[in-house]
Amino acid sequence: MDFGLSEEQKLIVETTRAFVENELYPHEREVERTGVLRRELIEEIKAKAIEAGLYAANMPADVGGAGLDTVTWLLYEKELGRANYALHWTCVARPSNILLAGTPEQREKYLFPCIRGEKWDCLAMTEPAAGSDLRGMKATAVQDGDDWVLNGTKHFISHADLADFAIVFMASGEEDSPRGKRKKITAFFVDKGTKGFAVRDGYRNVSHRGYTNAILEFDDCRLPASQVLGEVHKGFDVANSWLGATRLQVGATCLGRAERALGHAVEYAAQRQQFGQQIGKFQGVSFKLADMATELKAADLMVFEAGWKYDQGTVTDQDMAMAKLKATEMLAFVADEAIQVHGGMGLMDDLPLERIWRDARVERIWEGTSEIQRHIISRALLRPFGA
Repeated sequence: MDFGLSEEQKLIVETTRAFVENELYPHEREVERTGVLRRELIEEIKAKAIEAGLYAANMPADVGGAGLDTVTWLLYEKELGRANYALHWTCVARPSNILLAGTPEQREKYLFPCIRGEKWDCLAMTEPAAGSDLRGMKATAVQDGDDWVLNGTKHFISHADLADFAIVFMASGEEDSPRGKRKKITAFFVDKGTKGFAVRDGYRNVSHRGYTNAILEFDDCRLPASQVLGEVHKGFDVANSWLGATRLQVGATCLGRAERALGHAVEYAAQRQQFGQQIGKFQGVSFKLADMATELKAADLMVFEAGWKYDQGTVTDQDMAMAKLKATEMLAFVADEAIQVHGGMGLMDDLPLERIWRDARVERIWEGTSEIQRHIISRALLRPFGA
């Protein structure tokens, strides 16, 4: 593994960071204080992101994306992660790569408009009674002739209020397993406006202001067979094939925020004077900085090693689980310590630290909780021994 960056990678990092600092940072205070990301602001920044070549950059070149390898994509995500989440995720959208699993007709209808910035997608798996336990989902899809009829509820669905369509995972049958009956899952495209499909306001939360969640309700929502994504009853295969690297994406955005928090802490420790000297000269502060930098470096190496292995075709679920676990828990530590270095000022919204601290909390929950990541890691360790 080469730890140096190519000239192309350096250019992407510099371009993305400049965009974040010039086009996203100036709007953070508005979004944080109002909790709203205005549609006109979305369109304004989106146009600039498209012009800069940063929009849908996660997609392959043959479908109109930037064609970045995984390591370069994670470098790009790390830089975007420095900013308010709603600003970078909505205005510099990265459509779900599960759209690549669609048929040619589905790509024309869903994938390409998302890449061009004409549509937004959202992904719906989680339910009120089925979070990490996706096999426990209650929402169903029942075949009726050539159609499918969907019933049930999904929640915590990110930016579904903006999305033009949802990619929805539904229980579509049962099969035998060594542990008894288990549900088969099928994925569907559901367009907003489809009869029987409603999008309701979600919950207010402390993390990622301006970045909304919604409740999706399906009441005898009838879909033609052409709306199935992938194969019938093979929804988990589709998800596992196309969504694995999202854990690395979460890890990379955490790295960006942690770097920003550490930067503020170092600068403040070098300038703030107490008891006749800079507070950075006191071991109580300087050791905090050392620990923050060390934890950040460790997480950075784990995320990018996993990304490199992803490109080599050798990455494992354990690699990605470790990277996600380390990066998200590191961010919580760095954000908290950065506030401690600043004292009371760290909690004031003049600085981004209180936002980074609040936003860090959700990272240990979505895309698989820390407990789920530890389960994946421990099972990988024990499996060779039959335990």
